[in-house]
Amino acid sequence: MNKLISIFLLLLSTALLVSCASNFDRPYDSADLAMGTVITQKIYGKNAKQVAREAITRVKQLESLMTVYTPGGEIHKLNTLAGQAKVKLSPESMYVLKKSLEYATLSNGAFNVMVGPLSKRWRVTSENPSVPTPAEIKKLLTLIDYKGMKLYEKESSAKLAMKGQIVDLGGIAKGFAGDEIIKIYKEKGIKSAFINVGGNIVALGYKPDGTSWNIGIQHPREKNGTYIGTVRLANKAIATSGDYERFFMKGNKRYHHIFDPKTGYPSESDLMSVTIIADQAIDADALSTATFVLGLKKGLRLIDSIKGINAIFITGDKKIYITEGLTGSFALNANEKEFELLNGKTIQ
Repeated sequence: MNKLISIFLLLLSTALLVSCASNFDRPYDSADLAMGTVITQKIYGKNAKQVAREAITRVKQLESLMTVYTPGGEIHKLNTLAGQAKVKLSPESMYVLKKSLEYATLSNGAFNVMVGPLSKRWRVTSENPSVPTPAEIKKLLTLIDYKGMKLYEKESSAKLAMKGQIVDLGGIAKGFAGDEIIKIYKEKGIKSAFINVGGNIVALGYKPDGTSWNIGIQHPREKNGTYIGTVRLANKAIATSGDYERFFMKGNKRYHHIFDPKTGYPSESDLMSVTIIADQAIDADALSTATFVLGLKKGLRLIDSIKGINAIFITGDKKIYITEGLTGSFALNANEKEFELLNGKTIQ
């Protein structure tokens, strides 16, 4: 958390300097804390400062609905009453839960918001993470079947089947927040903007000079901010899941925060990271987790089955596979000598 606050203060100081500019050709930059992460906005246009404030207000509204930790929130209440009663939901919570189940079905359970009991026990992001015993894992696995979450759309409610089940929207809610921010921008007439919601990035339109946005893809084995390549995009969302984001080491083994719902352990696919490019941030967010768990071959098959989705897969054997739609848009760092760039079509 101290690291998060330090990053926030640095971004905030930069934003204050930039916001002093009265020329609308310059962006208004802001940095805020919400949803347990730093949210940055770069907005070009009139009333950008007010638009940024409205966007953050909206994100905090969503956070109050979907937080796992704060009493009074809908998802917190759903978890508290697991195995006991239905819980009334707002349209926003219902939409996100419905999308969660759609991606759980589409990925054969690789994406699963019911992994809350695993997150709670492993405590990967805490100061005292620990590896559960096999007996603990076996018990936890009985709680994470996504089919145990029932949605009642006509009455806008949901129920978890068993006591102890926990919904955790960490793999999809920030993407939804990104989409809601873009919705506000469009309503206010903003045509050029760039947002980052805890690694879920959305580029609205083009930069004022008419060029695409260049997005750096994090090198999975180098310090934060070291890019293995860049991808050019406009009017797209991009999200990355990787084993380097949050993890702890025990012995020589890396235990990261992306769990395989079938094993109860951090995913041990052949991937270091997956980056998804989509029209909607909620889709990019969920699919980055799903494909990371599935691994290269199954992940590619999933991406190929969905129209308008592209991906960058970085494997443990130091290969980078891109889908056909990124040919000409993705560029490997000129100084990168270890990783080989390949077309995803080479994988059968």
